[in-house]
Amino acid sequence: MEIIPFVKCPKCNREAQITEVLTAQSNQNVIFLCPYCHYEKRNIETSKG
Repeated sequence: MEIIPFVKCPKCNREAQITEVLTAQSNQNVIFLCPYCHYEKRNIETSKG
């Protein structure tokens, strides 16, 4: 059984599964979008870029 981690929104502090809130783009940027308060953070730095 695969365990999917949860991510906490920095604005509303609610949690959602990582697959629901993070989107990886082809240019190695990551976008966070909270499904509850719609807080959005773009161009999140990763270890690859």
